[in-house]
Amino acid sequence: MSFDPNTLELGLDTFGDITTDDAGVRLSQAQVIRNTVDEGILADQVGVDYLGIGEHHRPDFAISNPEPIMTAILTQTRAIRVGTSVTVLSSDDPIRLFQRLSTINAMAGGRAEVTLGRGSFTESFPLFGFRLEDYETLFDEKFELFTQLVQTESISFQGKHRAALKNVTVYPRPETPIRTWRGVGGSPESVFSAAAHDLPLLIAIIGGNPSRFAPLVELYKRAHSQMGTTPKAVGVHSPGFVAETDDQAREIYFDGYQKMHASIGASRGWPALRREDFLHEIEHGSLYVGSVETVAQKIAGTVATLGLQRFQLKYSSGPQKASVLMRNIELYGTQVIPRVREILGEIASI
Repeated sequence: MSFDPNTLELGLDTFGDITTDDAGVRLSQAQVIRNTVDEGILADQVGVDYLGIGEHHRPDFAISNPEPIMTAILTQTRAIRVGTSVTVLSSDDPIRLFQRLSTINAMAGGRAEVTLGRGSFTESFPLFGFRLEDYETLFDEKFELFTQLVQTESISFQGKHRAALKNVTVYPRPETPIRTWRGVGGSPESVFSAAAHDLPLLIAIIGGNPSRFAPLVELYKRAHSQMGTTPKAVGVHSPGFVAETDDQAREIYFDGYQKMHASIGASRGWPALRREDFLHEIEHGSLYVGSVETVAQKIAGTVATLGLQRFQLKYSSGPQKASVLMRNIELYGTQVIPRVREILGEIASI
């Protein structure tokens, strides 16, 4: 499976990071949510293919429920696809999730998507009354049920964490299947699960050289080959930021990124982020930070190396200025996306 510049999807992701106004004053979570809707509308206007909206239950992120925001964006746009990045399925209900997405898709002409994953935080478990001891079995069981719901009309299911279902049809029925991605962080077992359930694969690469994830893409393809099925799309999610020059992008992005790193790292034992480590990750890792040309070249390189069908840039990182995010989106849609396609077209023609 290889990339096609003409069908490649180039998207954005946000977790609703708490931002500031131009004077540096922290915005309310409510204002960040309203701003996220405006960001999605702008993304559609400038030609972005997809917007992913994260789910978190922490003070540094405003979005705990992506679906109302998805609906607000989808009903005010014409072309962009909007989905979750990711839905923490372990602490959600698969049937209710299916019903919500079917409803959104009815209003949006089938442009709503979902990415299912375990998530990188565990706050939702005690919040919704789930035990962390059930971390693995909750996800596996609910993932199995949800994939049945999106692939089969009449379902029967029996598991450990819910009552059995027999020949049940869940309503409303979507007019077209809900596009469902399996989000993974690097586990081979999760990659194989995506292939076994015949779902497209989205790999979160937030550090290190993207090429080291090539074995996971090959595993996905090999698993399909062994099952006699055709691989679905493979995508990558990574953080980044676009500005007029490389120096400007690095200067603007570093402060918010460093604060986000410190906030999350406090509970995970991470050392403080040094500027030299930040610059090394830009040059050799998975930070797509720089001018239009720098970011476009790096995205194109990742797409070509891994043979991707989608790339999603997480454009919000820590307490940046809200106006800066809008400029980032504008540059990404109007300049980075066309340039990536141009570069990949040149590579494909060789």
